[in-house]
Amino acid sequence: MKRKTFDKLASMIGGLLAVILISAGLLLTWGGTFANNQVKDQLAAQKITLPAATHNPKESADVTAFFAANGGKLMTTGKQAQMYADHYIAFHLTGIGGGKVYSELSGQEIGVKAQLAADPKNATLAAQVATLDGQVNTVFKGESLRGMLLNAYAFWQLGQIAMIASWVSYLGGLIFLILALMGFAHSRRTSEDAAI
Repeated sequence: MKRKTFDKLASMIGGLLAVILISAGLLLTWGGTFANNQVKDQLAAQKITLPAATHNPKESADVTAFFAANGGKLMTTGKQAQMYADHYIAFHLTGIGGGKVYSELSGQEIGVKAQLAADPKNATLAAQVATLDGQVNTVFKGESLRGMLLNAYAFWQLGQIAMIASWVSYLGGLIFLILALMGFAHSRRTSEDAAI
């Protein structure tokens, strides 16, 4: 095979790869921007203001620093949603439900309601049902909000990954473009008789 033909062929493949990678970078940028804007807009619409502290005496210093730095701010990022869900809501739900999750509390409530149905005049059981009903409702709402915020965090994180991948694609596309141009320049300097 002639060297000039090989250089042109390799350069065209490099140029094609550059176009593909730059196009992928554009799509990844669009996807990342879309994810970040959606999360920001949806969280801002909820008007959740971050507290300055979680009141958890056992939290790590980085959690304390995060809430101190973000206290009073409107929640607009996935990271804020994740920290609020994992370190504020989760901590307070543990206190409300005594460490039990919704399914455990509702199961316990069903059992106590069955006992109350068998003994409807039992004031102790009636008080337990009322207490459990409040806990079940609060924990259900808290776990639902926590789940939605963690979904927002996951979507935001995918957007962050897409943005990083876009820059990698742009860089790869630029490298292949430079190599393709160098290949075309080399083919112009190569004699017609040179072979591989």
